[in-house]
Amino acid sequence: MKTKTLGYIYVLLAVTIFAGQDAFSKLLGEKYPPIMVTMIRFWAFAVFVTLLAAAAPGGLRANIRTKRPFLQVFRGALLVVEVVVVVFAFTTAGLAMSQAILQATPLIVTILSVPLLGEQVGWRRTLAIVVGMLGVLVILNPIGVDFDIRLLIPLAGSFMYAIYSIATRAVGRHDSSITSVFYAGVIGAVVASVIGPFYWTPIAVSDWPAMAALCICGALSHYCLIQAYRILSAVEVQPLTYLQLVLSVALATLFFDESLTPNMIAGGIIVVGAGLFTVWREHRLGIRKQQTEL
Repeated sequence: MKTKTLGYIYVLLAVTIFAGQDAFSKLLGEKYPPIMVTMIRFWAFAVFVTLLAAAAPGGLRANIRTKRPFLQVFRGALLVVEVVVVVFAFTTAGLAMSQAILQATPLIVTILSVPLLGEQVGWRRTLAIVVGMLGVLVILNPIGVDFDIRLLIPLAGSFMYAIYSIATRAVGRHDSSITSVFYAGVIGAVVASVIGPFYWTPIAVSDWPAMAALCICGALSHYCLIQAYRILSAVEVQPLTYLQLVLSVALATLFFDESLTPNMIAGGIIVVGAGLFTVWREHRLGIRKQQTEL
């Protein structure tokens, strides 16, 4: 029980730090090119994952070995693009709105797992996906006069992260989590460094504390999440991650003067509810599969 409690503490810390990371990303993304902000963030992340891999059993040499090198490189490159898109979404569509839309990612993962991983989705999860997508439409408000084409930016980020998650599941069948995190950080830093210098903008002295905080948040949040997954199952972790939406909305309204609309609130509730049902259903199917194998 004490071990489980520690796992939940790690999840809550990760979610809180992720929300702070998003706030710093929006703050800096409004002043500097998103690709430059992402590049600096991945430099720090690459250092962190290298130290993490070196400290893990077997050392750096053992933990950088991968059976799926091309897929690992693809993951790292895709993650950089996704982060740039999300930072851009924070500055254009808003932090609160973007986070509401990004909650659809688990549903998109379920959809893509059918053609890409060969998984089967029953009628209950299919219904949850349909309901969740309707929730996204409620958030976007496509038939209202307030519809903004910029709202498609966070939706694109959600699709990218869903593909990244699918790729992570695929490499997880062959490589350890430490190996996957290492390649995500290092390859991401390399890809960002190829493009980022062309968008370099001198950073004001007053903005360096925020940049340092962003880098620290990026490392700490991933560390806490890794520790959480070592203790808890995915079905125990996922529901708590939805708290990030609440925290991000709170930060958006307190520090960035963003406002909540009825369609955002209603759509967010629908999407989160559908996502929670999907996670619970996958958990039940996993238990049933284990019982069948026994």
